[in-house]
Amino acid sequence: MSEIVLYRKYRPSKFKEVLGQDHIIKVLEGALKMGNVAHAYLFSGSRGTGKTSVARIMANDLGCSVNDVHEIDAASNRGIDDIRELREAVRTLPFDSKYKIYIVDEVHMLTREAFNALLKTLEEPPNHVIFILATTELQKVPETIISRCQTFVFKKPSDNSLKSFILEIVKKEKFKLDSGSAELIAILGDGSFRDALGILQKVISFSKDNKISSEEVTQVTGAPSTGLVNQFIESIINNDLEKGFSAVKQAGEQNIDMKLYLKLILHKMRLALLLRFSPETRKELEKKLSQEDIEFIKNILKGKSDKINSKTLLVLLEAYQNLYQAFIPELPLELALVKILNKDDS
Repeated sequence: MSEIVLYRKYRPSKFKEVLGQDHIIKVLEGALKMGNVAHAYLFSGSRGTGKTSVARIMANDLGCSVNDVHEIDAASNRGIDDIRELREAVRTLPFDSKYKIYIVDEVHMLTREAFNALLKTLEEPPNHVIFILATTELQKVPETIISRCQTFVFKKPSDNSLKSFILEIVKKEKFKLDSGSAELIAILGDGSFRDALGILQKVISFSKDNKISSEEVTQVTGAPSTGLVNQFIESIINNDLEKGFSAVKQAGEQNIDMKLYLKLILHKMRLALLLRFSPETRKELEKKLSQEDIEFIKNILKGKSDKINSKTLLVLLEAYQNLYQAFIPELPLELALVKILNKDDS
């Protein structure tokens, strides 16, 4: 494996390499070709969706050299003095480009006074300056700043998009990874290309050979085993409360993140629900699943599948939301089991 960190090695350097943001790329490409360049842009969206990468690609397409592209981390340079220095710097002409571009990452971290100082520059910027602001928390950016920018909201990639991306990178790195493990890494990536590649990097570094096993993935990531996820689902199917409690207890003893555990349960229950009520989607879904998962879902659908319904998933979704406030992490899952299996006498 290359010594270069994967997310840097596979960072997009051209608009056509940016994944999942077609609604933004088409607009920006069209504007740049027409020469319709705004003086300020605001990119918002969750981490690892390509905001900074697109900003750098824009700078490159505008012909800016490294001398005229300035990246500022607003988390570390958030005060009014920092913005005053920036205001002084923008007055100087570019070294060897038509534009000077300032990429301000995590702009929501600026202080109120710094935002006010930045606003004055955004209102009357020099013709040679372009600001590209990026944030993961758009709601913290003052409306006065937003109104001075062309705004673009970056979407989180779907788990399926992340999975395809991971399998493509694994192939390029000359490793082998099964579909189910790629799906697990995608879920753990939580809508971030960067986070997914970070997880894959750890898995590849840990692997003893070029064939990555599902056991290696669960061991490195700390994710619950497939068996532990299946045990919880089987307890619902078989109306076996003790089996469900035992699965939750084991997850707790293994120090597994309960949010991740329930997320994987919900993911598999959703697939079972789709296969139960929409058999025509079987071929498409089977392409996304490991053979082990396919067999497991087929088996539970053969027997008592009446618990695989919308009510069950709604209870589990409610439990997932409750996990964020629970001081006993196992409790929301245990209460969900009691409710689903109608074991509550009250």
